[in-house]
Formats: sequence, C-alpha cells, structure tokens
Amino acid sequence: MTEKVSAGGGVSYTHAGQEYFEKRGLKRYAGAGALWGLGVAAVISGDFSGWNFGIGNAGWGGMLIATTIIGFMYILMIYSISEMSAAMPHTGGAYSFARSAMGPWGGFVTGFAETIEYVITTAVVGTFAALYADAIVSELFDFNLPILVWVIIIYVLFVALNAAGAAASFRFAFVIAIISLGVLAIFFVSAIFSGKFSVDNLMDIVPEAGNSTFLPYGILGVFLALPFAIWFFLGIEELPLAAEETKTPAKDIPKGAITGLFTLIVTAFLVLILNPGIVGAAAISESGEPILDGFRAIFPNSDIAALLSLMALAGLIASFQGIMFAAGRNVFSLSRAGYYPKFLSLTGQRKTPWVALVASAVVGIVLVFGLGAIAYGSEETPYVSAANALLLIAVFGAVIAYILQMVAFLILRRKFANADRPYRSPVGLWGALVAGIISLVTLILMPFNEDYRAVIVWVAVVYVVGLVLFAIFGRSRLVLSPEEEYAMTGGVHGHPETEGYDVTETIIEKEQGTI
Repeated sequence: MTEKVSAGGGVSYTHAGQEYFEKRGLKRYAGAGALWGLGVAAVISGDFSGWNFGIGNAGWGGMLIATTIIGFMYILMIYSISEMSAAMPHTGGAYSFARSAMGPWGGFVTGFAETIEYVITTAVVGTFAALYADAIVSELFDFNLPILVWVIIIYVLFVALNAAGAAASFRFAFVIAIISLGVLAIFFVSAIFSGKFSVDNLMDIVPEAGNSTFLPYGILGVFLALPFAIWFFLGIEELPLAAEETKTPAKDIPKGAITGLFTLIVTAFLVLILNPGIVGAAAISESGEPILDGFRAIFPNSDIAALLSLMALAGLIASFQGIMFAAGRNVFSLSRAGYYPKFLSLTGQRKTPWVALVASAVVGIVLVFGLGAIAYGSEETPYVSAANALLLIAVFGAVIAYILQMVAFLILRRKFANADRPYRSPVGLWGALVAGIISLVTLILMPFNEDYRAVIVWVAVVYVVGLVLFAIFGRSRLVLSPEEEYAMTGGVHGHPETEGYDVTETIIEKEQGTI
C-alpha cells in the first residue's frame, strides 16, 4: 500500500489495490427469502422476553401505545433504509449511509454505534441462551456446567457456523426462524383456545391515583416504555449488512426487510395481547420468561418444563445467529475501510469474515464476564445482572444509529440527488423525519428511567475512547473500500456487484498522474 490523497478533516486514504480486496472477498448467495429469514431470526427473541418489562413502566395499555408508536417508527425507518441500501449495496450498511451523507467522522460515529448494538446484543442473547441450555440439561440429565463454559460453547458453535460460508449462515437462519415462528404459533393457538384468556388480565395493575387501569402510570409511562417496545423489532435493520452476499441487493434487501418487518409486527401484537391476557399484566411485567409462563398457565399440570425451555431456546438461538452475522459484517466493513484495524476484515477460503466474527465473540465474552466480576461480583447471579446492563447499552447504541441513519437519508436526498435509486421509499422525506424524531424522543427520555442513567455514562466512556482512537490512528489510514468509493465519487462509483473494488482508486490515480 502507498499513501494517497487527503479527504479533508484530517482524513487521508491509502491505496489498497486488487490484492487487498481479494483477501477480503465475500460470496453472493442470498435472495429475498433468505434475507427475510435472517431478519426475522435476528429479532425473534424479542417476542420471547424483554418487551414485557415495559408493562411495569406503562401498564398494558401504555405498552400497547408504545408498541404502536415504535412499530410505526420502524415501518418508516425500514422504508428509508431500504432506499439507501438499494442505492448503496455495500456491507457497511448504516456506516455507509452516514459516510456518504456526513463524511468519515459521521460514518465512524454511526458505524461504531452499530458495533456497540450488535456485539453487545450478541453477548446478552448468548448469556440468556446459556442459562436456558443449562436449565434444560439439568432438567433432562441432572447435569450442570458453569455459565461461562456454556457461553463459550455457544460462541464457538456459531462462530464456526458463520465461518463455514454464507450458504450455511443463511440456511440456518431461515430454518431457525421458521422453528421460532412455529413455537409462537403453537402458543397463539393454545392461548386462543385455552379458555383462559381474559381482557381483565390485561388491566389487573392497580392504577396510581388519578389514572385508569388502561394507563395505570399515566402518559409518562408510555414514554418510559418506548425502549422496551424496541425489543420487538431491534435487529431487522441489519439486512443492508448482507448486501455483498446478496445476489441482487437492490431488489432483495428492500423486499426481505419490509416483509420481515411486517412479519414481526404481527407476532409482536399477538404476543402483547395474548401473553398478558393469559398470565396477567402484573405478573408478566416481572417475568424473565413470559412465553414460558404463558405455556405454564395454559398447561399447569403438565410435566413439559424441559420441552418449553427448548421452545424458548429456539428463539434465543435464532437471534444469536442473526445478530452474530450482523456483528461480523459490521466489524468487517469498518475494518476493510480502515476505521478499525485492517486485519479484522480478512476472509478465508470460504469468503466469510471469520476474523471479525472471532473478535466480536472475544469482546462479547469479556464484556459479560468482566462486567459481571467487576460490577456485580457480590450478587447471586452476576452474569445475568451484567447481561441486563449490557442490554440497555445495546438499545442505547441502536437508537443513536437510528437517528443518524434518518439524518443521513434527509441529507442524501439533497446531496446525492442524481444518484441512482433503484428503490424509493414510499414515505419519502417526511417518513425519515418522523422516524428520526421518534428515535430522538426515545433517546432523550431514556435517562428518565433510573436503569438507563448508568448506561449513559458507560456509552459516553466507550464513545470517547472510540473517537480518540479514531482521531489518533484511524483517520489517517482509511482505504477506498466500496463505501468510501461511493461517497468520494458522489454516488457514481462504488457498486461492487458491477464494478469490483478498485475503480475509484484507478480513477484518482489517473487524475493524479500516478499511473
């Protein structure tokens, strides 16, 4: 590599060339159906747990309103992201959009937010999957392993699966998504025909003075429940990260993302209505396993605890696979462009970002067990407490990325007005604006929940460290990856499925007279 041109703002690029990208190649496999499976798999664990804590802040009626607002936000956001992903079919996803709109610094801040979201979410889901796996083995075989061992086993298995090739990753995601939806379908049918559903169960929280049973904690509770409603949908926005492994990304990513989102909207509202309608809103608001508690209420005298745990584990495994895919591709794209150390973007013979996957796994394990030992070592279940804290950080990172992506959409409609847009959002500028405002309101309101106040400090520290490292190292070592090519040429070049990876470098070299 040789030093190249300055891009302003203290940012400069390095020549890469064909050999560099040959070591960082991906393989195209997916169609719209495979992307639908990946998106649903990444999110589906949110139907099994996490969302229900919003009822404790808002009551059932408040959670219903919060879920409606967040569901509407995701519809607007996915339409907007689909337009950008069709125009910029790069693995960078959110980083790519923000890079084109707001320059390298905007790209780094947005991509880093997604790294926080995906790497930490994988760690959280992996921890809960480990807890379920240990419970199942204990129930069936009277055998236990330390949670750390289970987490490492789960990571090793799924790093190996993701490193085996794009085909294996997408096929597994599709199959496990179908299985998870099947589990939910069994619950829905059982709940409807059990005779135990009651509207009274939805309103069984005693309201505070002056409030109703529908909104027992008033309007403020609705706002406090917004972050928990996000759990129904968090992760569906990852599909642009699969762009360079998709056969026709301009068509398939919008189709897979939109159909996946509407699948999740249906399951979210069915869970929100039927689960507390069987168990009771008050009881479900404190449950660590709401779907399991729903099954237990429907089949109170059945000795099927292990089977029910297996059902819940299917949802957790689905999301672990889907989010691990996203974490690997996010780190791959940012390192390929030089924002992170470049060795993280190396791919093997199977054309998968195995180094990024391993690095994400190591960071996830260290985060859960390091935080558990340092901050929660005196508690009975330190790693569960650490996972819950990290969960809040992941949501915080996600919302930051959402805001910046909607800002990018608004800027790109003007800045790259003549760029080719194979898919155009039916909600246009106003849709991105409304989605961005809802995301911003959610972010601003998070500190009003005591659980999120410490999160702000953690996120701030992580961001400061990341920005300092980028300022010292990353900004002078960037590479003209497809994401950077697109941004540097105003949307003219940077489409790897048609042009390859070194078009812009050749153009700039000619302009500079170096070739």
